[in-house]
Amino acid sequence: MILGVVGKPSSGKSSFFKAATMIDVKISPVPFTTIKPNIGFGHVIIDCVEKDFGKKCNPKHGHCKNGKRFVPIKLVDVAGLVPGAHEGRGMGNQFLDDLRQASALIHVVDASGMTDWEGNPTTGHDPAKDVEFLENELDYWFASIVEKILQKIPKIKSKYELLEILKDQLSGLEISESQIENVLEKFSPQKILEFASELRKVSKPIMIAANKIDLTEAQKNFPALKEKFSNIIPTSAEAEITLKKAAEKNLIDYVPGNKFTISGSLDEKQKHALEIIRNKVIDKFGSTGVQDCLNKTVFDFLNYVAVYPVADANKLTDSEGNILPDVFLVSKGTTLKEFAFKIHTTMGEKFIAGIDARTKKKLSADYQLKNNDVVEIAFAK
Repeated sequence: MILGVVGKPSSGKSSFFKAATMIDVKISPVPFTTIKPNIGFGHVIIDCVEKDFGKKCNPKHGHCKNGKRFVPIKLVDVAGLVPGAHEGRGMGNQFLDDLRQASALIHVVDASGMTDWEGNPTTGHDPAKDVEFLENELDYWFASIVEKILQKIPKIKSKYELLEILKDQLSGLEISESQIENVLEKFSPQKILEFASELRKVSKPIMIAANKIDLTEAQKNFPALKEKFSNIIPTSAEAEITLKKAAEKNLIDYVPGNKFTISGSLDEKQKHALEIIRNKVIDKFGSTGVQDCLNKTVFDFLNYVAVYPVADANKLTDSEGNILPDVFLVSKGTTLKEFAFKIHTTMGEKFIAGIDARTKKKLSADYQLKNNDVVEIAFAK
């Protein structure tokens, strides 16, 4: 699973990416600071099942702190998008190609309205227009791909044949057969833009990060944005970066997505900076919003569930004795046998059955995995 971080130049995309991954990237108010995509790993944070079993886990990937499991997810921060990108303006074509494998997008919007379409300084720009133009650019991009597919094929004899062709040709865009089938039921591909727009909505859902919410102008604009868009979260990437750096220096206790407490010795400048974040962001909105964007995109938009595979359902260990070492994020509705294939091809091909670590009951191949399932998979060796 990959999340794409998108937006116009100077919206705070790279700051959001840094806030999520804590990877040092070039951050500048100059448009097109990002040319090649920045790629890194952030985390979704969940309650670890270790508490359910009264055992301490030792993760192979990510980490666990005070019962909170940090599960890695891949993020790609792409070049800024400007109107006309689908026609090649700005870094348009490169931007769009870099998004092909993304499962969902986080659109970082300058909620303050202090940058124009191109990312240049201004005042009074309507951030809602940025949301609309980006969605339009994505729709036109999808439409150009669908149009090229239809031009290459002879007259389609049946909807099934069309489904098979689209499934094959659109696989590189991370669009599933069921998504294509559902859209075909409602829309004709001959109405290319309408069909492409719906396909984009179901295959690349967008979470809006109303960034720079620490600024007065952004706070004035946010109520209107919230009224217009339900899929929006107020964020301050700069505040998140500051809090994570303070936590690294043991100046504060901080779990992303929550409030913070001071735990170290601060000078006056540090105290002032943290108080501004507390007063302008945390007290008003509950968090900086960065972690909320990641978690809600993965679990609410994509409907993923967290599943813990183990080699021994009694000891909750892998073959090396590590307790609850892995967490997989899989689509809701994934069957146990499909999950076995995700772990290893051989495990899927030689699948016998599963065991629920909680109930010790046998699980069939078509058992649909639930959130926080801990399962052992038996297979022929």
